[in-house]
Amino acid sequence: MSQLIWNGLFVGSFYGLVALGYSMVYGIIKLLNFAHGDIYMLGAFGGFAVLGLLGGVIGTTSFVALLIVLVIAMLLTGAFGVLLERVAYRPLRGAPRLSILITAVGASFAIEYGVRLVAGPNPRVYPLRIGGESIDVLGARITWEQVALIGIAFALMIGLNLYILRTSEGRAMRAIALDPKASLLMGINVDRVISRVFFLGSALAGAAGVMAGAYYGKIDFLMGFVIGLKAFTAAVIGGIGNFPGAMLGGLLLGLLESFGTQWLGGEWRDVFTFAVLILLLSVRPTGLLGERVTERV
Repeated sequence: MSQLIWNGLFVGSFYGLVALGYSMVYGIIKLLNFAHGDIYMLGAFGGFAVLGLLGGVIGTTSFVALLIVLVIAMLLTGAFGVLLERVAYRPLRGAPRLSILITAVGASFAIEYGVRLVAGPNPRVYPLRIGGESIDVLGARITWEQVALIGIAFALMIGLNLYILRTSEGRAMRAIALDPKASLLMGINVDRVISRVFFLGSALAGAAGVMAGAYYGKIDFLMGFVIGLKAFTAAVIGGIGNFPGAMLGGLLLGLLESFGTQWLGGEWRDVFTFAVLILLLSVRPTGLLGERVTERV
């Protein structure tokens, strides 16, 4: 039982990081950014490229190397998220939502097959692995590297939550989420705030990509599709647009997968997870922490 809970929390922390990007973008501009999972994939490949370039300098076995690669990958994917918003989404901001949704799907395919063109179709073995001696904690076998990674994931999630709640930029984000036109009249630079949202969300996805590459040991150009779908599911479970809900949904999804794999087998893991999602949404359509929106006539 302890091992299942630990495995679920560990994988769920990846989902939570990616789900935050989904929730942030949807909360601000009501866009389901289906290219977000591919930014997670870009983070993994960015870390792979950085390790290839700097491997001789920083090494590929130390935890310090993982932290250096993590920071560089976050900066790269954050910058790419800003570029994606500027090129693909901002020109369509006043267009019907269906047009922007289709653009997001097109951007997802463009990123996937752009990486395939550069890196090739075959999976790559990640040169940095999370290993080390395992210890027994309440019956669960865990490594210090896993503890450090899950600590980094939680620190990033908590830091983002404090940034949104305690800073003027965070207040601007919440104001735009409530009423973008009124925010503009109040002198808030809406374009700059939206760019910052894309930077932060993409940087978190990039961090999750590097962690996943180091944990699973293999990356490929389609790895963002499944986790993008699952992170979106996590955001919906928690209540899309709600930041604590995205974190909670990611952890809950990880636990569901862990227990589903143990009870039904690995091949039924996704079936079990999405079946629970359907049952949950049939009882609470707005998610666990989502608020019911009343439309006035």
